[in-house]
Amino acid sequence: MEKQNLKLAHILLVEDNEGDIVLTLDAFEECKVKTEISVVKNGKEALDFLFQRGAFIDAKKPDLILLDINLPIFTGHEVLKQIKADVVLKKIPVIILTTSSNKKDIDEAYSNHCNSYVKKPLDMNEFIKSISKIEEFWLQLSTLSN
Repeated sequence: MEKQNLKLAHILLVEDNEGDIVLTLDAFEECKVKTEISVVKNGKEALDFLFQRGAFIDAKKPDLILLDINLPIFTGHEVLKQIKADVVLKKIPVIILTTSSNKKDIDEAYSNHCNSYVKKPLDMNEFIKSISKIEEFWLQLSTLSN
């Protein structure tokens, strides 16, 4: 299937599970929109990437952030709070993509202004369908801030 957008959609994937990283990257390969995906594996790297610090001084601002909650160093909740407290970064949609269905996690994520909370399906095919739906809504239907 031919990719539709001329401009690459830049996604920041914040995920520490290698299997989920591979699955997510594979799922986006199947999507209609051409994407560029940057991957960081903990909360500190995510913040350094977004605030262009340290090894990420030249990092490009993402159009969309997929953020796990259960991360080393800083949790996804801590990362989300800092994103939404920043005047520039708060415009970037943040989708929590996690295995947690804990009501406390869901409530805290929305209290900290996540744009969507998606529970990762355990089944590989369902996981790929979920990524496809994220891509369809956020990268095809929605208009993202530049």
